[in-house]
Amino acid sequence: MTSQTVPMEADADARRGFVLALGAYLLWGLLPFYMKAVAHLPLAEVIAHRIIWSVPIAAAVLIWLGRTGDFKVALRSPRMLAMAALTATLITVNWSIYVWAIAVDRTVETALGYYINPLVNVLVGALLLGERLNRLQIVAVVLAAVAVVVLTVESGTLPWVSLALAFSFAAYGFFRKTLPIGPSQGFLLEVLLLSIPSLAYVIWLASTGEGHFATGNTTDTLLFMGSGIVTAVPLLLFAFGAKLLRLSTIGIMQYIAPTIVFLIAVFIFGEPFDTTKAIAFGLIWAALAIYTWSMLVASRRG
Repeated sequence: MTSQTVPMEADADARRGFVLALGAYLLWGLLPFYMKAVAHLPLAEVIAHRIIWSVPIAAAVLIWLGRTGDFKVALRSPRMLAMAALTATLITVNWSIYVWAIAVDRTVETALGYYINPLVNVLVGALLLGERLNRLQIVAVVLAAVAVVVLTVESGTLPWVSLALAFSFAAYGFFRKTLPIGPSQGFLLEVLLLSIPSLAYVIWLASTGEGHFATGNTTDTLLFMGSGIVTAVPLLLFAFGAKLLRLSTIGIMQYIAPTIVFLIAVFIFGEPFDTTKAIAFGLIWAALAIYTWSMLVASRRG
């Protein structure tokens, strides 16, 4: 192997990783359209089907990759199962708030939540992992806090949807790192654990005549089945793409999805975007610009 071959292979991996991650972020950005399509269905039933129909997709990918060995070991480890149950619970909370918020026309708040999330990750790292914040990161976190205060004063209550999404996803990421198996194995383990109560709930709905799956409405049935695809595919694309990219690249790309969600909320869903929200978003965007710059500087030094 020549000295030129290694950089060429690295560039090819980076390009492949970029395409995979971009696909994930674009799908996440367009997800509000799908969630709007299922808004007429009960929230719990939608979440249950998102979980159930994610299982065969995640399992098929794991079998295709030939990585079932680690998964079998995890199934025999009570500690691993307990850790996966925790992360599965956190991601379910996140999904539930997200689906509900879009159904009740609070999509702008979901965008804000995922804008805030990177800054919450920085804060979690400082508080729980003892990571030191540089001056630019401190400024970014303070600006985000000011944005939350602005929204709180204007509405008289905390922007709990945005904060709940940001903190639940940050907590998921924090504990997910402690799960010592690959992303595809971990995802399958999470949805497999969640599928047990989800399947029981769907069967109970069917037995009581309150379910909406396979009841004669083909559109609703297909929407339920498709919810697994829109859940599993972007997560798996991101998992594989992130492995091939630098952390700084992922850090910049993570703003793609909330930006698309924000544009959809304001210009397509027609949700209100008043002066106060404009000020708050301006503060958040400034915070993210400062945070991204600090990350790029650190990456260049590295």
